[in-house]
Amino acid sequence: MTPGRTLGSMYGVGIGWRPEISGFVADLPGLRFTEVIAESVPATGPLPEPLTALRDRGVAVVPHGVRLSLGGAEPVDPARVRHLATAAERLGAPLVSEHIAFVRAGGLEAGHLLPLPRSREAVDAVVANVARAQAELPVPIALEPIAALFDWPDDELTEAEFLTEILDRTGAGLLLDVANVYANARNRGIDPVDLLDHLPLERVAYVHVAGGAEHDGLYHDTHTHAVPEPVLDLVTGLCERHRPPALMLERDGTYPPAATLRAELDAIAAASGYPVMT
Repeated sequence: MTPGRTLGSMYGVGIGWRPEISGFVADLPGLRFTEVIAESVPATGPLPEPLTALRDRGVAVVPHGVRLSLGGAEPVDPARVRHLATAAERLGAPLVSEHIAFVRAGGLEAGHLLPLPRSREAVDAVVANVARAQAELPVPIALEPIAALFDWPDDELTEAEFLTEILDRTGAGLLLDVANVYANARNRGIDPVDLLDHLPLERVAYVHVAGGAEHDGLYHDTHTHAVPEPVLDLVTGLCERHRPPALMLERDGTYPPAATLRAELDAIAAASGYPVMT
């Protein structure tokens, strides 16, 4: 394995840092890993005190970008790349992460992560933009495949082929979201385990785990619902194949009581075989 593709050691189970639950995150015993939305990290001035405290006590804080538009036909915005680089430096991050998706085209902002056609042209676009970002970033980058509510027609590659070619050509790590794997498989009517069996799992930098809900016949990756049992089963299946350095619970709204959040973390620990945080 190329050094720097992963966190480098076993960090166990963590949770995404959000201002609304910063107190809960700060009080978690044994926490070694968290993630913050990169665009929420100020480039200048003081960092949020809870983030500074986590960093200073040795918790790995990973900036997770949502607006680079690595899959766009246009080159990535240098200012956005610089902001991601600055966030990594200010947080002492071991790596950064972003999505294999596009969020803008022709000067218009979608306000949402949009899926790419699984074509060789799209692979070339992602590879070029990742290279542009890597040239400015002080740390390695991990790439996350998104949950998609539709597929483009006439795809040239399977999802596994598409992801593997991007990873091979960029040298990036893989941020594997098992909730996205479940959502895509359920909406396509296929077996999610089949994707796990065709991905280079040794490239996994860390893992997202999240909840979702069905609406009008489609499963939506909401990050506001409890993690369902099938997603926890995928966590177990993943860890039986290759143990990732860290797994992270994603919640982005409708935050439940602390006891419920803690129970979700314990369930992820049980599914992965990592010890419960104490």
